[in-house]
Amino acid sequence: MKRKIFTGFLFLGLMMFATNAFSQTVYGKWKTIDDETGEPKSIVEIYEDGGKVYGKVVEILNKNKQDAKCTECEGAKKDAPILGMVIVEGLEKDGDVYEGGTILDPNKGKEYRCKLWVDEDNADKLNVRGYIAFLFRTQEWFRAE
Repeated sequence: MKRKIFTGFLFLGLMMFATNAFSQTVYGKWKTIDDETGEPKSIVEIYEDGGKVYGKVVEILNKNKQDAKCTECEGAKKDAPILGMVIVEGLEKDGDVYEGGTILDPNKGKEYRCKLWVDEDNADKLNVRGYIAFLFRTQEWFRAE
């Protein structure tokens, strides 16, 4: 009987650890929020490829903007559809932070150095910082269901 109780508690503890460990990851789908309106804007999926972290726009929430193109972008992304576009590129893990890559604002066509980290008080909130030199802006993205 004691063995069954111990096994039950052990299983419960492992499940709680696994749930907490998964919820702390930057990987998955995140809802972006428009800085100006405060409205949900898109869903970005953060994933790993070749040891680096990337983020792709997988859904545009404003039905009137689903066919939007990156008219202000340069190079290969010029006039490309925003839906399906990789906007976070080449980040590497450094402790609890992912950095060393870039993030693109497809509405302005501007690319910034980028840093991502899961909020230490709320695992369903991702801090996304874009910066140039010492000037930066941090957005909060929220885990999408």
